[in-house]
Amino acid sequence: MAIKIGITGGIGSGKSVISHLLAIMGIPVYIADDESKRITANDAVIRQELIQLLGDEVFNNGELNRKLLASYLFSDPEHARIVNGMIHPKVKDDFINWVSRNSNHPILAMESAILIESGFAKEVDLIVIVSAPLELRLKRLTLRDSSSVDLIMKRIKSQMSDEEKKKFANFVIVNDDEAPVIPQIAELIKFATFQSVS
Repeated sequence: MAIKIGITGGIGSGKSVISHLLAIMGIPVYIADDESKRITANDAVIRQELIQLLGDEVFNNGELNRKLLASYLFSDPEHARIVNGMIHPKVKDDFINWVSRNSNHPILAMESAILIESGFAKEVDLIVIVSAPLELRLKRLTLRDSSSVDLIMKRIKSQMSDEEKKKFANFVIVNDDEAPVIPQIAELIKFATFQSVS
């Protein structure tokens, strides 16, 4: 049976870099954010629930209006809880199906910014936190998203802090552009392999 690694960390910590490197090393990675967008755009029940919540303009010509949904989500923690309550159970089911389709691999991974908050942590065997200093995260995000520092800080503050996340971690990867990440990933794979046989 495959051992499942959950990869999480704050926005701008570099989770996707770690996921990409794991994929290059032959470990299938379920990107929860991408899959949740796909499910939200295609699931008839979620579409109907979002229209009831936000009106017809939440879909433009059949396409999810991500900007409208994001502004609703980030304006109030209660809003995020409502929308996540619609989407997360479907993503969880999708992940369980994905795991069974990929069960021939000894290690599988799931990347999720809200792995712990969403309850997805219960679906994995090991929790890996990708950590980076706040200044570096801000620099990465302003380059990536062309957003204002204020807007980025609002998003960072809406997420669980790294300190909180580390309480749940089995393994921490430091992605500060100084500590080499590949040896840390090799160590993680060794650690996961050891867990699966012990």
